[in-house]
Parts: sequence; structure tokens; C-alpha cells
Amino acid sequence: MQKENLVSGMRSTGKLHLGHYMGVLTNWVNLQDEYNCFYFVADWHALTTKYDKTENLKQDKLDVILDWLACGIDPNKSTIYFQSKVLQIAELHVLLSMITPNNWVERDPTLKDMVKIIKNKDGDNSENVPQLNYGLLGYPVLMSADIMALNGAIVPVGIDQLAHLEITRDIARRFNNIYKTELFNEPKPKLTQIPLLCGVDGQKMGKSFANDIKISDDEATTAKKVMQCITDRSRARKDDPGHPDKCEVAFKYYEIFGSEDVVKEVEAECKAGKRGCADCKRQLGCIINEKFASIRQKRQELSQDIDTVYDIINDGNKKAADEAERVMQKVRDAVNI
Repeated sequence: MQKENLVSGMRSTGKLHLGHYMGVLTNWVNLQDEYNCFYFVADWHALTTKYDKTENLKQDKLDVILDWLACGIDPNKSTIYFQSKVLQIAELHVLLSMITPNNWVERDPTLKDMVKIIKNKDGDNSENVPQLNYGLLGYPVLMSADIMALNGAIVPVGIDQLAHLEITRDIARRFNNIYKTELFNEPKPKLTQIPLLCGVDGQKMGKSFANDIKISDDEATTAKKVMQCITDRSRARKDDPGHPDKCEVAFKYYEIFGSEDVVKEVEAECKAGKRGCADCKRQLGCIINEKFASIRQKRQELSQDIDTVYDIINDGNKKAADEAERVMQKVRDAVNI
């Protein structure tokens, strides 16, 4: 039985953090045996908000791939590629833009999220809508082209991202109706349970917030960042009884990265006032470092063999472009262009 195409991507943000690992990469790795997976670095999407800051773009793209490979994305199972190297995506984007109503784009939550990013970047807390560039306005259509160029049948998403996928389903259905074809799948969501991993300050983990722990951080850097984790604010002294349920960051990390026995031990000692927050975070740093030791070792080895990494990327670029060209031949026929 032929596997269905699964398509997913990440913006080229540079080195990835533990939130990416827990929220996306572990799931991607598990899906590789079940589907024909296409994983891309969305470098065109990066330009929608950072078109004037491209000096680190090439290195950022490479860093994303290094983290993917180190975490277990297998080029023998999955196709890994740069969005910008599959020109058929741009061609399909143009054709889809001709049939997509303006109000579909304007109400799409993906676009609204991107507008928030711009407002945050500019430090604008008002209700004003920032001026949008043409590329950002077309972001939802380009997102649809990413999926439809590979005729993706499956897209892994969290439950809060379901609406993001709906415009792609709408556009695929509209294309099929207009051109009297059954060419495109209406991609189905592959729902994933994404554990919430906040930053060390208790807010959403993100590079721009300087509150993240990167997959590639060394042991000393990781330990230092973990020591910054917010714990139980109501606890004044080391021997005061603690409240793990009020521990804003550290205990949540234990629940994600620690074994069941360790979590029970930490919880009991904290409640009994037998474990101080500093001691707790020192042990947590060791647990996280142990968890990512082999991944970091593999990443280091890959970073010393960049030619092989680019061979993997170039091979993936070609595979994705070949698959997209097969789809586009049918699209051109349908449109009579």
C-alpha cells in the first residue's frame, strides 16, 4: 500500500530550542515510518517579516537542518529540503492566488498571527493594524502552495492550529470545483498532543524573548539557563514546605524530562521542605543535559561534515522538486496554461 504524502515545515529561525523538540521534532521523527514525509525549511516565509534582515539567513537555514538531523529526522525515510529550491511552489502560489478570495486571506488566523509578530517587533501595543507588505498578505496562500505542490494528504498540527489548515482545504476544494478535477487532496490534519514547554521566565519559549534553552546549547550554558527557571514564588527559605503545583517552570520541566520515580521524589522532598529550589534546578540541569547528550554529540559531528549535510539537502531539494513537478504538470493541464 502506497504511503500518503505528509507535508510540514518550519521557518528558518536558526538554532532550535527545546520547545521545538517537544512540540514538533519528536512527532516528526515518529511519523517517518507511517507516511511519505516531506519536511521543509520555509525560507520564503521568513522573508515575510524579516525581508530586511537576511545577513544570517543561510546559516539559520543550515542550523535548522542540523538540529533536525541530530534529533532523528532520517534522510533515508524523509525528504528534507529548502522551500526556495522547489520553484514549483512559487508557480502554484501564483495560480492559487488567482482563485483565492481576498476575504479568505484576511480572516485567516495565520495572517493574524503574523501581524502580531510585526506589532511586537515594532513595540506597538495599540489597536492599529500595521501596514502589510504584499508577501505577508499572501502568506496563507503560499502556505497552501507548500502543501498542495506535494499534494499533501496529511499535515501534522496541534488542535490550536486546525484553523490554519482550513484555508488550504478550502483552496484545494475551490481549485477542484473550478477546473472540474479531483487533482488535489483536501489535506487532513494529523492531530498531535503538544506538551507546553514555557521559557525559563514562564512565558512562551522563543528566541526573540531570550528565555529559551537551545537543543545545541552546551552543558554549562544549559545548566546556567536552568538556574534562571522560575520556581515557587511563595517559598522564602530553603526548608519551607514547597508547592510543586505553584512551581511556574522548573517542576513542569521535571514532568516532561524526568522519569516517573524522579518526579515523585522531587515532589515529595519539595513538599516536605527537604529540597531547596537551587538544588532542584541543579539536578534538573543534569537531567536535561543527559537527555540531549547524544543529540548534541551527533550535531557536533554533522557540523564538522557540512559537505555531507549539503549533499542531503541537495538530494532532498531534487526529490521534492521532482514530486512537485509531477503535480504541476497536472495543474497546468487542468488550468489549460
